[in-house]
Amino acid sequence: MKILVSGYYGFANTGDEALALAISRELRARGHEVDLLSATPNDTARTYGVRSSARMHPLELLKAVTWCDVLLSGGGGLLQDKTSGRTLAYYLAVIRLGKLFRKRVVVFNQSVGPLSESGGRQVKAALRGVPAIVRDAGSVRTLEALGISASLGGDPALLLSAGDVKRDENRVILAPRGGERGATTRLAVLARELRAEGREVVALSFMPSQDDEECRLIGGEIVSTDDPRVALDTIAGAGYVIGVRLHAVILAAAAGVGFAGVSYDPKVAGFCADAGAFHVGTEFDGAAMLRTVRERTSPNWESVAAMKNRAKSSFDFALKR
Repeated sequence: MKILVSGYYGFANTGDEALALAISRELRARGHEVDLLSATPNDTARTYGVRSSARMHPLELLKAVTWCDVLLSGGGGLLQDKTSGRTLAYYLAVIRLGKLFRKRVVVFNQSVGPLSESGGRQVKAALRGVPAIVRDAGSVRTLEALGISASLGGDPALLLSAGDVKRDENRVILAPRGGERGATTRLAVLARELRAEGREVVALSFMPSQDDEECRLIGGEIVSTDDPRVALDTIAGAGYVIGVRLHAVILAAAAGVGFAGVSYDPKVAGFCADAGAFHVGTEFDGAAMLRTVRERTSPNWESVAAMKNRAKSSFDFALKR
């Protein structure tokens, strides 16, 4: 089949590029043709070995929709209007276009929300008759509150595997997020305390244009990348991960590395809750987080395995005729 994938691809965000990598690999392994809608289609096509169309070019978007058999909206946190109403309007417009051309449209492994009252009404109208599979239990509840049934899947990035990397249990990864200065300030204090105990601390930037400054405030070694393979190998070589960025904790789960989440958004808390992992808000207690690292507080690995299984089986759900 010909599969068109709509998401936040081509913006040099490691988390979304991890989704692009995982989704394109899974679909190609199943013998499907893939087109990723992207802000930088030439780079995306070259990186993942698939077709790619310009997401904001009306004619290219129209051609891509008419080309496909199935339109997957996701993964990622697309159906929310916290970022802006325009963001939600765009992703719903792509869904409506797929429905207009009578394509099979599936909401695919997204987290849903936060939504304003107006945003909720728009989502309810656009998703009428659209099968939905979401990546966390909180999103199932969000859609059910709108009268939309949804199945629980898993983030496709959980299916990625690290390279042959030697793990250093003394190394701690801190993954801040641009715009969350309060959390960064606390992470910087935590980093100093960890270094004083003899630990190696690495600040990992998932979106260089936004996160590099936060990493500099944390100090010490910095790994700045928009390549999910580099991020995954960096995480796999560490003993513990603290992530404000959602995909820092998701890639830690994929690599089998203990982690804790700092929830700037419900999607971080949602993933950590489903994984049975320690998570706090952005104004967290530094002493409690320090204990978490010392004790290497882990998620429930059985829950993580179940999430991986759901992520795998979600492709069968999405593509069934």
